[in-house]
Amino acid sequence: MSVANERETLAKLERELAALSRELEDTNRGVVALYAELDEKAAALQRAGDSKSRFYASMSHEFRTPLNSIISLSRLLLDRLDGELSVEQERQVTLIQKSARELAEIVDDLLDLAKLEAGRVPVRPSAFTVGELFGALRGVLKPLVERASVSLELDDAHASERLHTDEAKLTQILRNFISNALKFTEHGEVRVFTELCDDDRVRFSVRDTGIGLSESDVERIFEEFAQVEHPLQRRVKGTGLGLPLSRRLAALLGGSVSVESELGKGSTFSLVIPRTARESADD
Repeated sequence: MSVANERETLAKLERELAALSRELEDTNRGVVALYAELDEKAAALQRAGDSKSRFYASMSHEFRTPLNSIISLSRLLLDRLDGELSVEQERQVTLIQKSARELAEIVDDLLDLAKLEAGRVPVRPSAFTVGELFGALRGVLKPLVERASVSLELDDAHASERLHTDEAKLTQILRNFISNALKFTEHGEVRVFTELCDDDRVRFSVRDTGIGLSESDVERIFEEFAQVEHPLQRRVKGTGLGLPLSRRLAALLGGSVSVESELGKGSTFSLVIPRTARESADD
């Protein structure tokens, strides 16, 4: 190859390298701009999440005082401290009290969600048995069994098993599962039972013979404010906060929730947690 050809080839390579270098610089600038845009959007999402949490917390606190007043005043009326009530008056005051309690539960759920999103929910483990846990649940949930056609069964097969976790949060999760099952079961039973796992974990399951869920609804029910389209849904009140809250509380205890369901044949909601939870410091 002649010197002229070598010089021409070298010049061509230099031009190609220069073009490639400019292309790489343009690509790098584009990547940097993309990262900046992603950082900006992430910051915006964080601000939006913080604003939502502050709104939940503020709204919850503002609602609590008037709701507690309504509940207290209705209780005074039902106790006849200001005189007798007619049958119709008693019915109306009872409806007022029931509605106020339902709204208070919604407010509490919103406040719990705000605290969880802000990382301000400590885990406070204590020692207790499955039997003690089920005994407390029976007392709390007995008033919810309103229909003779539905029975609530808590299986004591593992009553002596000991746990060291946050009993209040575990109770809250199971109470959500059971109250939902009772709402959407018109005939049959709601059964609560435990299974011991090989990895020092325990599974709590709530099985019902209710309306069940379609495949598309199974994951959607864990979204905030999600509602399942069903005629029974219009007759029972709910906000769609209980299950999302339960999933977050389960994660806080080091566990997870899952559901198996078939439309028209019932559902089984399960919670798997370690027997021993790690304690977290107060924020």
